[in-house]
Amino acid sequence: MSANGQQHDVRSQLRNPLKRARGLGSAQSGVGHWWTQRVTATALVFLSIWFVVTVLGALHSDYATARSIIAKPWNALLMVAFVLAMCWHAVLGLQVVIEDYVHTRWKEVALLVLVKFIAVLGTLATLMAVLRVALGA
Repeated sequence: MSANGQQHDVRSQLRNPLKRARGLGSAQSGVGHWWTQRVTATALVFLSIWFVVTVLGALHSDYATARSIIAKPWNALLMVAFVLAMCWHAVLGLQVVIEDYVHTRWKEVALLVLVKFIAVLGTLATLMAVLRVALGA
């Protein structure tokens, strides 16, 4: 190795750690993730109020009445929005927890895939149920 090459290695070792880390940091998706989680949380505040009021209104109703409440177009639409926002918000939150606290890479990836798989499966099952009730099938 030439003297110039050795000098370059010494200089790179003496650099400020921030200078060495430039270009190796964030993938620039953190702000979007943060905003999406805040938007879904805000939507869930209003949708949860609607959901609780609807459930309490149908609390002592029979099956046919409860089904007719969900079959109304606005209630079906709000139920779908509630399920989508809830699952999306849960996935975003669990992703942050897994990325922050699971330090073994294969476990982190496996958990992230599992969480997303369960969320998609749960969302699809719930949406099918709501659509089945709403469309009267």
